Amino acid sequence: MTAMAAPPAFDTGALRQGIEHADASALLALYADDAEVRVVDRTTQPSHPLVMHGRDEIGALLDDLYGRQTTHRLEQVVLQDDRLAFLESCRYPDGVRVLVSSVADLRDGRIVDQTSVQAWDENEPAQ
Repeated sequence: MTAMAAPPAFDTGALRQGIEHADASALLALYADDAEVRVVDRTTQPSHPLVMHGRDEIGALLDDLYGRQTTHRLEQVVLQDDRLAFLESCRYPDGVRVLVSSVADLRDGRIVDQTSVQAWDENEPAQ
C-alpha cells in the first residue's frame, strides 16, 4: 500500500511575515493563479464590492496597499482544514487606523477565494 502525500499546508508564518514586513510579493505567493478577492468597505459596499480576479489584479492591489507608509500587524489568524480567517490592523503616520477582517478558502495550501471587510477612522466633520 502506498502512502498518500498530505496536501500542502497554508503557511501562516509567511502570512504574518508578509503583512508585518509589508512584503507584497511574499503575500502574492500565498494566492493561487485563479484566486478571487472581494473587498467590502464604506465605498465598495456589499452589493458592489471591489473584485479582483487572478494574481495580476491581486498583485496590483497588494502593491498599492503595502507600498503605502503604514504599519501592518496580523492580530489574529485561524486556520482549519481548507479555511482561513485573519484580522489585520494598520496605522498611517497621521494616526488613522484601519481594521481588516478576512476569510478565505484554500486549495493546495493557497488562497483561492477571499472576502475582506475593512473599516477605517474617519475625521470628524469641521464644526
